[in-house]
Amino acid sequence: MLNSFRFISSPLDSSSTSHNFLHRFFQEGVRLAFRHPVVGTSIIPILDNGQIVLIRRRDTGLWALPGGMVAWGEDIATTVRRELKEETGLQLLQIQRLAGVYSSPERDTRLHSICVAVVADVRGKLKIQDELEISEVKAFTHSSLPPSEELSYDNAEQLGNYIAGLTVLH
Repeated sequence: MLNSFRFISSPLDSSSTSHNFLHRFFQEGVRLAFRHPVVGTSIIPILDNGQIVLIRRRDTGLWALPGGMVAWGEDIATTVRRELKEETGLQLLQIQRLAGVYSSPERDTRLHSICVAVVADVRGKLKIQDELEISEVKAFTHSSLPPSEELSYDNAEQLGNYIAGLTVLH
């Protein structure tokens, strides 16, 4: 914690002391940041024909909802718009509603993240923009969605709750 640091009180202190302080301050900031969950989004993109758009992740080969981490200086709506475009090529028309907030520490095997899932009306042509992350983008009817074992992380739960008409805090 910050109270464990000796603060530099004089601007005349040597540069090495200032450097040590800045280094310790940076380390403490990183420690505090990584002790807290990261915020991200999942988007349930709905085309005008009612189909749901999913992406296939390159790292796992599994299907997933588009989405990603909120960048510094972004709000959730901006993240939704950016991630949707990057991963699917689609344009956000409007966010219909909140589908849920998923915060279980076990929901993502990579790190503890809080996911704000939204339902969004979208349009455009399916086109991968980020080919390093995404290998395929495809629209599915409700009855043709991949089985849960072919979905990444907790996306099967998110889709199931959406289809059941639920908004959850989990």
